[in-house]
Amino acid sequence: MSESNALFQLGIDLNSDSSKTQAEVLEFPVHHSAADKAADRCTTSDERKDFFIERDGKRFAGTHLIIDLIGASRLDDLAHIEAALRRCVEVSKATLLHIHLHHFTPNGGVSGVAVLSESHISIHSWPEADYAALDVFMCGEAEPHNAIEVLREAFKPSEIRVGEHLRGEGMV
Repeated sequence: MSESNALFQLGIDLNSDSSKTQAEVLEFPVHHSAADKAADRCTTSDERKDFFIERDGKRFAGTHLIIDLIGASRLDDLAHIEAALRRCVEVSKATLLHIHLHHFTPNGGVSGVAVLSESHISIHSWPEADYAALDVFMCGEAEPHNAIEVLREAFKPSEIRVGEHLRGEGMV
Protein backbone atom coordinates (compact mmCIF):
# COMPACT_ATOMS: atom_id res chain seq x y z
CA MET A 1 0.00 0.00 0.00
CA SER A 2 1.39 3.41 -0.87
CA GLU A 3 2.14 5.90 1.89
CA SER A 4 -0.56 8.30 0.67
CA ASN A 5 -3.18 5.51 0.65
CA ALA A 6 -2.15 4.41 4.12
CA LEU A 7 -2.35 7.99 5.40
CA PHE A 8 -5.71 8.49 3.68
CA GLN A 9 -7.09 5.41 5.45
CA LEU A 10 -5.93 7.00 8.71
CA GLY A 11 -7.85 10.16 7.80
CA ILE A 12 -4.85 12.14 6.58
CA ASP A 13 -5.25 13.39 3.02
CA LEU A 14 -2.00 14.58 1.46
CA ASN A 15 -3.79 16.45 -1.33
CA SER A 16 -4.37 19.84 0.24
CA ASP A 17 -6.84 20.94 -2.42
CA SER A 18 -9.00 17.84 -1.88
CA SER A 19 -9.51 18.51 1.82
CA LYS A 20 -12.16 20.88 3.08
CA THR A 21 -10.85 20.82 6.65
CA GLN A 22 -7.86 22.87 7.63
CA ALA A 23 -5.74 21.11 10.19
CA GLU A 24 -2.60 21.42 12.21
CA VAL A 25 -0.73 18.23 13.03
CA LEU A 26 1.87 18.31 15.77
CA GLU A 27 4.34 15.57 16.63
CA PHE A 28 5.78 15.62 20.13
CA PRO A 29 9.17 13.94 20.52
CA VAL A 30 9.75 11.52 23.35
CA HIS A 31 13.07 11.52 25.16
CA HIS A 32 13.88 8.04 26.42
CA SER A 33 16.02 7.35 29.45
CA ALA A 34 18.14 4.20 29.57
CA ALA A 35 15.51 2.63 31.83
CA ASP A 36 12.74 3.46 29.34
CA LYS A 37 14.69 1.92 26.48
CA ALA A 38 15.23 -1.24 28.48
CA ALA A 39 11.60 -1.48 29.56
CA ASP A 40 9.00 -3.38 27.61
CA ARG A 41 6.22 -3.93 30.07
CA CYS A 42 3.98 -6.03 27.85
CA THR A 43 6.66 -8.52 26.79
CA THR A 44 9.07 -9.23 29.60
CA SER A 45 11.50 -11.79 28.15
CA ASP A 46 12.15 -14.40 25.49
CA GLU A 47 10.70 -16.98 27.86
CA ARG A 48 7.38 -15.20 28.26
CA LYS A 49 5.64 -13.85 25.15
CA ASP A 50 2.72 -12.26 26.99
CA PHE A 51 2.13 -10.13 30.02
CA PHE A 52 -1.47 -10.83 30.85
CA ILE A 53 -3.00 -9.70 34.09
CA GLU A 54 -4.42 -12.01 36.72
CA ARG A 55 -6.64 -10.26 39.25
CA ASP A 56 -9.61 -11.39 41.33
CA GLY A 57 -9.55 -14.80 39.67
CA LYS A 58 -9.68 -13.28 36.16
CA ARG A 59 -7.02 -13.41 33.44
CA PHE A 60 -7.10 -10.71 30.77
CA ALA A 61 -4.92 -8.75 28.38
CA GLY A 62 -5.48 -5.28 29.82
CA THR A 63 -7.85 -2.72 31.23
CA HIS A 64 -9.65 -0.45 28.75
CA LEU A 65 -11.28 2.64 30.22
CA ILE A 66 -13.80 4.59 28.14
CA ILE A 67 -13.91 8.09 29.60
CA ASP A 68 -16.32 10.93 28.79
CA LEU A 69 -15.50 14.43 30.04
CA ILE A 70 -18.66 16.54 30.14
CA GLY A 71 -18.62 20.29 30.76
CA ALA A 72 -14.84 20.32 30.28
CA SER A 73 -12.52 23.20 29.44
CA ARG A 74 -9.22 23.73 27.55
CA LEU A 75 -10.20 21.11 24.99
CA ASP A 76 -8.72 23.18 22.13
CA ASP A 77 -5.35 23.83 23.77
CA LEU A 78 -2.78 21.51 22.12
CA ALA A 79 0.02 22.21 24.58
CA HIS A 80 -2.29 21.64 27.55
CA ILE A 81 -3.64 18.39 26.09
CA GLU A 82 -0.13 17.16 25.36
CA ALA A 83 0.96 17.93 28.94
CA ALA A 84 -2.13 16.19 30.36
CA LEU A 85 -1.48 13.06 28.28
CA ARG A 86 2.14 12.99 29.44
CA ARG A 87 1.01 13.31 33.06
CA CYS A 88 -1.54 10.49 32.57
CA VAL A 89 1.25 8.25 31.29
CA GLU A 90 3.49 9.17 34.21
CA VAL A 91 0.95 8.54 36.99
CA SER A 92 -0.21 5.34 35.33
CA LYS A 93 3.37 4.02 35.44
CA ALA A 94 3.33 3.45 31.70
CA THR A 95 6.02 3.90 29.04
CA LEU A 96 5.48 6.63 26.43
CA LEU A 97 6.63 5.85 22.91
CA HIS A 98 5.04 8.66 20.86
CA ILE A 99 2.40 11.40 20.97
CA HIS A 100 0.55 12.58 17.88
CA LEU A 101 -2.09 15.35 18.06
CA HIS A 102 -4.22 16.72 15.23
CA HIS A 103 -5.84 20.16 15.70
CA PHE A 104 -8.98 20.74 13.65
CA THR A 105 -10.06 24.16 12.46
CA PRO A 106 -12.21 26.15 12.70
CA ASN A 107 -13.75 24.57 15.85
CA GLY A 108 -10.41 23.82 17.52
CA GLY A 109 -11.15 20.18 18.33
CA VAL A 110 -8.27 17.81 18.90
CA SER A 111 -7.82 14.14 18.04
CA GLY A 112 -4.73 12.38 19.18
CA VAL A 113 -3.01 9.44 20.71
CA ALA A 114 -0.23 8.71 23.13
CA VAL A 115 1.24 5.39 22.00
CA LEU A 116 2.54 3.37 24.93
CA SER A 117 4.51 0.18 25.36
CA GLU A 118 1.42 -0.87 27.31
CA SER A 119 -1.01 0.24 24.54
CA HIS A 120 -2.45 3.77 24.22
CA ILE A 121 -4.38 6.80 25.44
CA SER A 122 -6.51 8.51 22.82
CA ILE A 123 -8.54 11.71 22.88
CA HIS A 124 -11.10 13.35 20.64
CA SER A 125 -12.49 16.70 21.76
CA TRP A 126 -15.42 18.90 20.82
CA PRO A 127 -14.59 22.23 22.51
CA GLU A 128 -17.75 23.82 21.13
CA ALA A 129 -19.74 21.26 23.19
CA ASP A 130 -17.31 21.20 26.17
CA TYR A 131 -16.97 17.44 25.60
CA ALA A 132 -14.08 15.02 25.17
CA ALA A 133 -14.00 11.26 24.61
CA LEU A 134 -10.93 9.34 25.78
CA ASP A 135 -9.77 5.74 25.65
CA VAL A 136 -7.17 4.60 28.15
CA PHE A 137 -6.02 1.04 27.42
CA MET A 138 -3.08 -0.49 29.25
CA CYS A 139 -1.71 -3.96 29.85
CA GLY A 140 0.81 -5.29 32.34
CA GLU A 141 1.67 -3.50 35.56
CA ALA A 142 0.37 -0.11 34.38
CA GLU A 143 -2.38 1.53 36.42
CA PRO A 144 -4.80 3.18 33.95
CA HIS A 145 -7.29 4.27 36.63
CA ASN A 146 -4.69 6.77 37.88
CA ALA A 147 -5.25 8.81 34.71
CA ILE A 148 -8.80 9.73 35.74
CA GLU A 149 -7.73 12.21 38.41
CA VAL A 150 -5.22 13.80 36.04
CA LEU A 151 -8.00 14.35 33.50
CA ARG A 152 -10.26 15.80 36.21
CA GLU A 153 -7.56 18.29 37.24
CA ALA A 154 -6.52 19.18 33.69
CA PHE A 155 -9.93 19.74 32.10
CA LYS A 156 -12.17 20.55 35.09
CA PRO A 157 -15.24 18.69 33.75
CA SER A 158 -18.56 19.06 35.54
CA GLU A 159 -19.02 15.30 35.06
CA ILE A 160 -16.81 12.31 34.27
CA ARG A 161 -18.27 9.03 33.05
CA VAL A 162 -16.01 5.98 33.12
CA GLY A 163 -16.69 2.56 31.67
CA GLU A 164 -14.29 -0.34 32.12
CA HIS A 165 -13.73 -3.34 29.88
CA LEU A 166 -11.25 -6.11 30.62
CA ARG A 167 -9.81 -6.78 27.17
CA GLY A 168 -9.40 -10.44 26.30
CA GLU A 169 -11.09 -11.67 29.45
CA GLY A 170 -11.69 -15.39 29.18
CA MET A 171 -9.78 -15.53 25.87
CA VAL A 172 -6.22 -15.49 27.14
